[in-house]
Amino acid sequence: MSTSANTSQLERLTFFSDAVFAIAITLLIIEVHVPHVSGVDDALYWQALAELRSSLFGFALSFLVIGMLWMAHHRVFGMLNDYSPKLMWPNLLLLMTVAFMPFATALMSSNPLARVPELFYSGTLLVAGLLQNRLFAIALRAPYVRVDVPPEEITAARWRSWGLPTAATLSLVAAWFAPGWNDFLLIGIPFLVRLYAAAGRRHALREQVAAGA
Repeated sequence: MSTSANTSQLERLTFFSDAVFAIAITLLIIEVHVPHVSGVDDALYWQALAELRSSLFGFALSFLVIGMLWMAHHRVFGMLNDYSPKLMWPNLLLLMTVAFMPFATALMSSNPLARVPELFYSGTLLVAGLLQNRLFAIALRAPYVRVDVPPEEITAARWRSWGLPTAATLSLVAAWFAPGWNDFLLIGIPFLVRLYAAAGRRHALREQVAAGA
């Protein structure tokens, strides 16, 4: 397959992925139903909005998680200049999980403090994180990566993909003991991603120094 054909296939894969991410992240708000209040009493409206707090929290949390999945996907695929059919199925399975997240979010946010919905939600995030990790492990190999991408950035991208699986695993365990409160562990995903990325860069730089010694 020619270079131009490979580039076209990679663009098609990226555009399709972006569309699925965009649709999934938009569908989250559909599960936040507008309250119907009889009358014009301000207190009734505030009460109705307060009853939506779990749905709004679920929307915000999943919006950020899907957004981080998309940003990582965007970052890694921006490092590529070649295409392989090996990317198709791992990418498709990741997108299937992303498209499923509005349902998992609705189940969790509609049943606050319930163990099974929280386990189901955290489990869905864990599957998404592991699928993304697998996808990046396949994509970030020669000859698919651009030659101008520093090796430490390639390693950092691989390592940072462990941030979501780590947070989701912690949340999954905590959901058994403190359902509902386990969701707050997921707020630490950006911190874990940065921590893993920094560790990956240091590891890559140490390997470069050792190789040059």
